[in-house]
This record gives sequence, structure tokens and C-alpha cells, in this order.
Amino acid sequence: MEKKKLHIVSLSGGKDSTAMLLRMLEEGWPVDLILFCDTGLEFDGMYHHIEKLEKYIGRPITRLKSEYSFEYLLLEHMPRRKNPELFGRKGYSWAGPRNRWCTAMLKQRIIDRYLRNLAKKYELVQYIGIAADEPQRIRNFRYPLVEWGMTEADCLAYCKERGFDWDGLYDIFHRVSCWCCPLQSYDELRKLRKHFPEHWEKLRDWDSRTWRTFLKHYSVEQLEIRFAFEEERLATGLPIKGRAFFDALRERLKEGDA
Repeated sequence: MEKKKLHIVSLSGGKDSTAMLLRMLEEGWPVDLILFCDTGLEFDGMYHHIEKLEKYIGRPITRLKSEYSFEYLLLEHMPRRKNPELFGRKGYSWAGPRNRWCTAMLKQRIIDRYLRNLAKKYELVQYIGIAADEPQRIRNFRYPLVEWGMTEADCLAYCKERGFDWDGLYDIFHRVSCWCCPLQSYDELRKLRKHFPEHWEKLRDWDSRTWRTFLKHYSVEQLEIRFAFEEERLATGLPIKGRAFFDALRERLKEGDA
């Protein structure tokens, strides 16, 4: 017997997947299920957005979440280690470009498990909100934004025209993802420190309790020293780039380590 098709929108909550969902519904595309996987690490503005979006479309958004918190996995979990140098160390510690355990543990595995159960009964058709200017991320699903030729900028404008503003998150950040992601640029981290000091302080706390530094060349405490030093220099008209700046920064970091 042929399985019934189940059309699923995977919603990250950001501008791209939101624009995709809104346009699909406006154009009458089949949408049977809308999924949002909550890592527990979103900005409050993102959670407000999901609630607002749900009311706007008049349809439920199914929320998925791991039974384990990010903080537990970061600091306390005892995974099986292949590297003997890591035996006995608690937690996965910070993710990196080649080891994005947080995406796997808090999103992908949760979604995959949920979809595997649905696939026993339905033929799944998944729609993913990847913009037309991100072709390197395309895999094996349906990508309406690519089919429509909508770029990231198009998606943000489309959402704003319909009253969605994420409590100003996109006025601050270029991308809106988990606030503690170590793959953010220095510029995004400066903005996190400035606009969300409570999150920044949580980063400092977590980083002080784990065994891998937040970034390859900086702990969060060292970033705090660097960003504060940058503010001092800018206030006096001095540059925050070039050899003189980095020589002075090295001295300041040494003072911080003393």
C-alpha cells in the first residue's frame, strides 16, 4: 500500500525559514507539519518570534527538544572517548568547525529520531529554508527559496513587510543562531557582549569550568580583556588593528594572566 505524503517544514526560526513558511502558506503549498527544534540556546527574541509566528499563521508549530541541556553536555556528560588524552574529562566542551557536537546532539539527532517514527507511516517531503545565495548547503530535500531565487536579504525584507522583527535581533546581528556559538565572528561576539551582557557572563562562567578554550586562540576571559582594551584605545583615538595594537594587546593579556 502506498504511503500518504506528509509535507514537513523544518523551521529554524530565522529569517530564511520564516520567509519560506510564510510564502508557502500564502501560495497554498501543502504543509502538514511545522517543526521547530529548540536547543535551549536561542535569544528571547527568537522565542517571542516563534510564538508570534504561530499566532500569525493560525497553525501549531511542533516544538522538539533534547532531554539533555547544553550546559550538561558541555560540562558534565561523560562520552566514550577515542582519544586517550581526553580520558576522564567531563563534558564535550566547546564545539569547533570539525566537531559540531551541539548541532548533532541538540538538533539533528532529535529531528531525525522524530522523523524516523513518522517515516514508518508516511512518505516524508521535507522543505528546508536555505536561501538562493547559499548553494553550498543544498543537499537532498526541497528548497523553495532556491526555487524562487530568494536571497537572505530578500527573506529578511519579506518577513519585515509582514511585521516580523525578532525584537530587533537582525538589527544587531548578521545571523541569528545560538547565542553561545563559538563559530561566531569577533564582531558578532563584540555585539553579544555589548547588547546581551547576561549571556556574555554565562559564557565566561561556562568557559572557566571546561577544558577546551572557547576559541582556538582565546578563552572568553581573554576576549573580555581584548574587547575592553579595544574600547580603551578607541576612546583615545588609537587604532585596534595593526602591529602596534597586537603588540600592546599581548602585553595586556600577559597582565591578565599574571
